[in-house]
Amino acid sequence: MALKYIVKKTVFGFDKTKTTKYVGRPLSAGTVNYSALCDQVTKLGIVVPRSVVRMVIDSLVEVLEYNLANHMSVKLGDFGTLRLGFSCKSQDSEDAVNAETLRHRKIIFTPGASFKNMLRDVSIRKFEISKNNETGLGSGSSGSHPGNEGISLE
Repeated sequence: MALKYIVKKTVFGFDKTKTTKYVGRPLSAGTVNYSALCDQVTKLGIVVPRSVVRMVIDSLVEVLEYNLANHMSVKLGDFGTLRLGFSCKSQDSEDAVNAETLRHRKIIFTPGASFKNMLRDVSIRKFEISKNNETGLGSGSSGSHPGNEGISLE
């Protein structure tokens, strides 16, 4: 498997000359929704009904929310670790730091060993978008990736 990237033309706002630049961006072939994810787990050959898969994932999300809200990092084996984070606007004094200076609340994901190994070992190659189809979507077939017509992930 290779990670694919596309080349995008962009202009950076901080560049006073507004020079056009080109940057590599990861190819996004779409999003797997919750229902499709449950179906995929069910079809892995494990004899677990879809309803049980949904129940386990729903319960996992509840437990994650509870532990994160209680200031716990949550380690999910080789999958990785989730923890809460935020940024803070710097202040001139300790007393000036308060809840209003905290912003951009987020959940930080740190990949575990298997994801880190995958990222280390995977090759990277350019994905070409045909000139007559700027988005890469539209007519054509993507094989086993319904909804991504025109994109070939092979």
